[in-house]
Order: sequence, then structure tokens, then C-alpha cells
Amino acid sequence: MRDVLDLYRNAPLLELGAEADRVRRRLHPEGVVTYIVDRNINYTNVCVADCGFCAFYRRPKHAEGWTLSYEQIGAKIDEAKALGAVQILMQGGHNPYIPFEWYLDLLRYIKRNHPIHIHGFSPSEVDFFAKVHRLEAVDVVRELRKAGLDSIPGGGGEILVERVRAQASPGKAGADRWLEIMEIAHAEGMKTSVTMMYGIGETLAERIEHLERVRELQARTHGFTAFITWPLQPENTPEFSHMPKTDAIEYLRTVAISRIVLDNVPNLQASWVTMGMKIGQIALRFGCNDFGSLMIEENVVSAANTTHRTTTAEMERLIVDAGFTPARRRQDYSVIAPPAGMPAHAPPPPVAA
Repeated sequence: MRDVLDLYRNAPLLELGAEADRVRRRLHPEGVVTYIVDRNINYTNVCVADCGFCAFYRRPKHAEGWTLSYEQIGAKIDEAKALGAVQILMQGGHNPYIPFEWYLDLLRYIKRNHPIHIHGFSPSEVDFFAKVHRLEAVDVVRELRKAGLDSIPGGGGEILVERVRAQASPGKAGADRWLEIMEIAHAEGMKTSVTMMYGIGETLAERIEHLERVRELQARTHGFTAFITWPLQPENTPEFSHMPKTDAIEYLRTVAISRIVLDNVPNLQASWVTMGMKIGQIALRFGCNDFGSLMIEENVVSAANTTHRTTTAEMERLIVDAGFTPARRRQDYSVIAPPAGMPAHAPPPPVAA
């Protein structure tokens, strides 16, 4: 860890970026940058996890608490599909009033009436379901998968170090448990993403510890498709609103060191949602090979007053302007062929050395 920490802390920014870019080119020599069209659907904002960095949740019985009906969720899916979405990302608060069967029936309802790839229920949610309904985590994963869950997002990872989680999100699955549930999902044949939200009081060494724990699990299971990192958005949060936003330099350093350490995780996603389009573009030269999601709907980050929006045309233009070929993808990173009669993207212009 010491050498990696020294690189993270002391390497000149452009040298660090160049090293991350070398890893990216080794893994993705074709020069394609992917993106996905999907919609984030938060099925409830009622939550008892009490994360100090979350501006989205409401406690039970709060006047602003809500849970969507199946029909409301179905309508959101139909709207998204009409815009070209191939996936929904479904996550919600830890709501103790929802029976486990509600989630299973929801998955069946979606697959029956609004079929689409369901990327949903983070490890923290799986842990919560297991605790509240007195089930084994492996049984929760199996039942969700049998009902229609296709893959699991890496939400709720924050920093996978117990000291940090104890102060920032004590009501959620601990670091060991979070990783355990990911390993269970991989063993059950499910692919997942993995994340890191930084800037919540951790040290640089603890960020590296997070990355190395992810790398170790990936070496055993090969189940992570992608890694996404972003900084805390402190505005409106219960306990972190006094924290300063980290800057673009720190984001680019963090993206770059993530690509270097996680050379066994195939894809690295740029977080334009938190950093904006220009920094998202630059991140493509700091190790990222994916521009994330069009994000037809997003509620959690926007609750902290960060509201970057875009279109597929703009995403593709930004990717081309950065020197890459854009391509739409699915959750597993397989590329979607252009519709019949629509030409494939022209290769990007050469980039000066």
C-alpha cells in the first residue's frame, strides 16, 4: 500500500493521469467509450439507516416520506423505454414497513408488464432485507434473482473501512458484510458494479484500503463489471453540510489511482453527474472508458443540489471531442449495434501525442 499511497499523494497530476491512461489503453485498446441509457427509480425515500451524508431520505412517518406503487414504477419504465432505455437502476431507502414479498412481486410485475433489465438492490438493501425479515443473505439474493433481478449495483459502498462507516453510515451494512454480499451475488452467477464515495472524513490511506479490498474480491470472483467513484455532495445533508466539496484535481487523482489499483476490474466510469461534463471528459484521459448513464431520472445527488443533465447527442459529441468513439451499451458492457439504416459512429480523429 505504501508505494500506491505515495503515488496517490505525491505524483504530479499529469504523470498520474498518464499512468492511468496506459492501463486504460491496455484494457481498452480499441478507443471506444461506452455509455448506457437508463433511469434511476427510487421506489421509496423512507429510510432508517440515518446516513449523515444523505439529503434524500426521510424517516418513517415523516410528512415527506413516500413509496411508489407498482403502477407508478411501471409508468416510469415505459417513459424510459420510449427514450431508448435498456435498463432501470432501482434502489430505495431502508423502509421497515415494506414486506419482502412486496419486492418479489414488484420484480415479477416488471418482468411481466414492463420487461427490461433490472439493476437493483444494493448490498446494503440486501443486508437490510435479511435482517428485517430474518433471512439468510444468500436466500435473499436467490429469491430476488428468481423473481427477476438481473444484476446488483454497487451503491452504499461509500468507504469500505469500518472506522469510516461507523461515523458516516452506522445504520448500514459494515464493510465486511457489504463485501460478503457482493461475493454471495457473484457466487450465484450475478454481475455487479462497485463504487466508492469519498470525502466523508476518510484518510487517503483508507481510500487505498477500499480499493485494495475491492481488488482482492475481484481476484477471487471476477464478478465486478465496473467501478465508479465520486465525491460527497454535502449540501442539504443532515451531518455533512459543513464539509467542503472536494475539487476537480482531487477527483482526477482519485479516478487515476483507482484505474491503476483496479487493473482487474474491466471498466471505469466517469462521474459527470457530480463533476460536470468537462471534468467527465478529462476523466476519459485519466483512466475512464465509460461515460456512465444518460440518467433520465436521478433523485439522490440532486437532493444535494447537484443537478447536471445531458442528452445522448451531447454525450456522444463530448466523447468524440475527447478523441474516442462513442457506443451505447448494456449493463454487462456489451455494445448495442446501431439501429438498421443508422451508420455506425465514425472513428475519432487522431489525438496528438
